[in-house]
Amino acid sequence: MDNKPCIFCNPENGIILENENAYAMLDGFPVTNGHTLIIPKRHFSDYFDIENKELIAIHELIKLRKEQLMVKDPSIEGFNIGINVGGVAGQTIFHLHVHLIPRRKNDTQNPKGGVRGVIPNKMSY
Repeated sequence: MDNKPCIFCNPENGIILENENAYAMLDGFPVTNGHTLIIPKRHFSDYFDIENKELIAIHELIKLRKEQLMVKDPSIEGFNIGINVGGVAGQTIFHLHVHLIPRRKNDTQNPKGGVRGVIPNKMSY
């Protein structure tokens, strides 16, 4: 088990939005410009352990951040919203966090299938 302190429990800086139960910060390894993480303040790793107040708080920040990004960058035409639950699903920081990834036309050759692309060769159908 990893005994390092959780980087999401004590963010040193970089909070761009916040409410009582969650906060938002830019992803340290962004997929696209504006890639944002929405993070509950309470430490837990599994989406299925979320409390309703946290779900509402995260949803509010996702909507607010989406609006901010759309005003700042009119080239954004869509979003991917994703959560990795467990190591086999790609989770590397075991404090729940939601990825809000802005998408722009032609940022990938063929976006059809979206999040299905987490499994190679399953994106197209």
